[in-house]
Amino acid sequence: MREGSLDAPTRHIIDWTNPDFYDEKKLDDELRRVFDICHGCRRCFNLCDSFPKLFDLIDGSPTEELDAVASEDFKPVVDGCTLCDMCFMTKCPYVPPHEFNLDFPHLMLRYRAVEKRKGLDKFVPGQLSQTDRNGKLAAPVAPLANWATKTSNSMTRGIMEKTLGIDRNAALPKYQSKSLLKRAEEDPLVVNADAPGFGRKAVIYATCFGNYNNPSIGEATRKVLARNGVETEVVYPGCCGMPLMEQGDLEGVVKNAKSVSSELKDWIAKGYDVIALVSSCALMLKFEWPLLDPDNADLKTLSDATFDVSEYVMDLAKKEGMVEGMEPLGDNVAMHLACHARAQNMGAKGAEMLRLIPKTRVAVVERCSGHGGSWGIMKGNYETALKVGKPAAKTALTSKAGYIASECPLAAEHLLQGIGNLDAEAVQSKQAAHPIELLAKAYGLNEDL
Repeated sequence: MREGSLDAPTRHIIDWTNPDFYDEKKLDDELRRVFDICHGCRRCFNLCDSFPKLFDLIDGSPTEELDAVASEDFKPVVDGCTLCDMCFMTKCPYVPPHEFNLDFPHLMLRYRAVEKRKGLDKFVPGQLSQTDRNGKLAAPVAPLANWATKTSNSMTRGIMEKTLGIDRNAALPKYQSKSLLKRAEEDPLVVNADAPGFGRKAVIYATCFGNYNNPSIGEATRKVLARNGVETEVVYPGCCGMPLMEQGDLEGVVKNAKSVSSELKDWIAKGYDVIALVSSCALMLKFEWPLLDPDNADLKTLSDATFDVSEYVMDLAKKEGMVEGMEPLGDNVAMHLACHARAQNMGAKGAEMLRLIPKTRVAVVERCSGHGGSWGIMKGNYETALKVGKPAAKTALTSKAGYIASECPLAAEHLLQGIGNLDAEAVQSKQAAHPIELLAKAYGLNEDL
């Protein structure tokens, strides 16, 4: 029996409609099988908080083996997983098609799905996962909502910490009064017919974050692509369901997948590529949705047509070329390779894209930021999230870059907080951005950076 596999990692269908998926005895047997293999390997010890918790459990048991660990003690291991996929993609030598058949993140997902079915899922993270509802409610009162959630607002953040369990020091996304969808409707762009990319068509899937929290990512994408001859439309049928997936709500994810894909398939039929603005959402459309509903032809069609925004720009650059006219940014960039961008197995497209900008040094940051979506903002998790992200924050700080870029906007902001903890003075001269926003700045299309 060999250690590791020479073949590319593959993933099995998530068999969430099978009653055996929720059988607690079978789940426990699989947890023990996988945990015992992890115990004997330990290559993942520094990736996240799940593995240290698991190994501490085993090392602290009477026999220092898994057989002396009670099953009810497994929950902190599961709760420490952020579904970043880095163990599966970069560390584990035993992923399929290896005969050991390990998929640690999807096993943690199964545990959470069982909890969800039993009604044991957590209330506050569950409410945070209702991103469309939250975005629609916050938009009319965005200035008030943003005032209340500022980390400097000790009164409201103290109340939130005591009542909701959200750490008072964790940066929270801002809301916008006007969504990306609305902005696009009000601001049609003229496509550059002289650009080498003229004739391309792409529909931009706004994502909940791009639509309600940071429309500037979508605006930058539209402007850069219009400059390069690409006709774009913006759509937002609903959230990709990643926040629901983090809570084990697989039925909710599939419901969202069917709704979104039913609209996007019509654009694909008209010759449009699909661009997802946030790496987590691109991962869902490309890989997770087809694993949850493998018989849905619309999901397969959408998976094949979907690009991460950086991936799309580089596809354009390599096949047709980019319009000239970019100017240096005036500062260097620390480009964080977000976990869900790396999990797409497409290469470091964000860094490649930024290297198109003349006279701009791009320092790559490959470690996880530690944020983990709604997990990283909760009391008890936030400090752990900073600890997990400390190596990435150190790398970004020592790069002496003025821009901290990431295809995961939450990761970029979290890294800024980590840098601030390391050097409160240095962080004052740094700014978080999505790499497409920096490309727009280089073209003179973004005055906010």
